[in-house]
Amino acid sequence: MTGTPSQGPRVSPAHGTRQTPPHGTAGNGGAGRIRVLVAEDEENLAQILCSFLRGRGHHVVCVGDGKAAVQSVRDEAFDVALVDIVMPEMDGLETLRHLRAEPDPPEVIIITGNGTVETAINAMKLGAYDYMAKPYRMAEIDVLVRRAWEKHQLARENRYLQARLSRVDATPEVITQYAPMHAVLSLLERVATTDSPVLITGESGTGKTLLARAIHRLSGRVGPMVEADSSVLAESVLDVELFGHERGAFTGAVARKSGLIELGAHGTLFIDEVGVLSAKLQSKLARTLEHGSFFRVGGTQKVEIEVRLVTSSNRDLEVASREGRFRDDLLYRLNVVTVALPPLRERIVDIPILAQHFLTQLAGLSTPVLTPDAIALMQEYSWPGNIRELRNVIERVVLVARGSDREIRAQDLPLVTAPVANRASVGSETTLAELERQHIDAVLAQVNWHQGNAAKILGISSKTLYRKIREYGFARPRAARDESAVVTKA
Repeated sequence: MTGTPSQGPRVSPAHGTRQTPPHGTAGNGGAGRIRVLVAEDEENLAQILCSFLRGRGHHVVCVGDGKAAVQSVRDEAFDVALVDIVMPEMDGLETLRHLRAEPDPPEVIIITGNGTVETAINAMKLGAYDYMAKPYRMAEIDVLVRRAWEKHQLARENRYLQARLSRVDATPEVITQYAPMHAVLSLLERVATTDSPVLITGESGTGKTLLARAIHRLSGRVGPMVEADSSVLAESVLDVELFGHERGAFTGAVARKSGLIELGAHGTLFIDEVGVLSAKLQSKLARTLEHGSFFRVGGTQKVEIEVRLVTSSNRDLEVASREGRFRDDLLYRLNVVTVALPPLRERIVDIPILAQHFLTQLAGLSTPVLTPDAIALMQEYSWPGNIRELRNVIERVVLVARGSDREIRAQDLPLVTAPVANRASVGSETTLAELERQHIDAVLAQVNWHQGNAAKILGISSKTLYRKIREYGFARPRAARDESAVVTKA
């Protein structure tokens, strides 16, 4: 139960009112506006309380009874609800029960004129954050609202992190000795603590997600980091994933769902491969960034943006913009700060330390050592799948290595000996395409056209490999088809 300070203005029906002058827009330490619902049937008290909270910088909605409070929470997301214990039709405790049953309930503070111990105990058992007895002090209300908001934010963050716990690795440090990468990290340290959007560019597998997590870690933001992968979600799914939906927005939408933009409040939203967004989603995201608010799918209530945006792309968005495949206005809002990650073939100095890092990570105490010829082969290799491919190669070596092996030699590596013969011409699109074609062809032959194993070695998805097979006009050899048929019959 909240204690009563010795000083400060009081508000009660019997004693009249005395208000403290507003202190300007309080905000929330830069964290955004707190959304507060006030359910109070005494009109004079409701007006005073709501005016005070608005003066403190909060977004406030006032209703006069419990049923209206429940409906308001179903129509709009609130962080905190102040609920009077005595109201017509539905009292405060019954209102509390209904509010706590909602999918994303606000923290509820019960206000009572009958400050009995029994009332407090019942309210706390039902899930109330706290309770206050009339007459109450305005300054005390403001402090309590802010503390309840902090608990609500923590609860939302915990729900999100628990949902991702089985899918997201702990954020590792960026490992590099490459001077241009140190320049990238230095830039990130400067911009991480700002609110500026960051666009990370680079080929697939270069570590764009890792860098986004580093930005969030360095930012010191109080909210979580939430991630959306544009390349694996259908447009309709990604729309709901980002913006959420209202109850009844479509078949199966039995309750309102907050999207990642909301779940990332006061944190970071990372949209991976933003270049593949459809024209419709590009337009919706551009409007959202322009107006600082959005509507959930099927909704009419504006939701304010309180998240820092980081995006990535393996496509040249400048070229896509000139060709009309990516919106100019969206690009201008995303690339306030642009970070370009170099491919692994340019980071030759990093290959040995990255390979050894993955060996230690995957093999543990029995970590083998890379021989000089193995390191030389890896430094000559083109790595079209970049760091992701390097990790997969090391993982495969660890899985097939004999327990007594203490060294990894060149012949142990599942790499095709097709080194980058002329590194000065690597920037040529034709040369890179030919290298990629040769590499995929050799890996497919090595695994006898088992596309799942080939995709894993290459560090790409099976869907991408299938597209590459069609793009380069590969045909499965008869021997591979025959062996596949024998295995199937067996």
